[in-house]
Amino acid sequence: MFTRTTHSIVHFDAPFALKGVDKTLPAGDYDVDQDEELIDGLSRAAYCRVATYIHVPARSSKLGTRQVFPIDHFDLEAALLEDQSRPG
Repeated sequence: MFTRTTHSIVHFDAPFALKGVDKTLPAGDYDVDQDEELIDGLSRAAYCRVATYIHVPARSSKLGTRQVFPIDHFDLEAALLEDQSRPG
């Protein structure tokens, strides 16, 4: 099975929490990686997401130690929607 990883950056304006991460994270830009597997047998290439990871701390942090946490993609999407819906 062929697997690929896609990288993106997400932005939070306010502190947020995610299941799988043991603390509330501060606002900022975060690196996110998604692993996807190729779905065999289709007439064109299609991929299925199998894992999502967030890199902590935020990109702007001066801390040298970084951790990568496996998270649920839908929890991340929900946290982003909640952050965007806050009055600014």
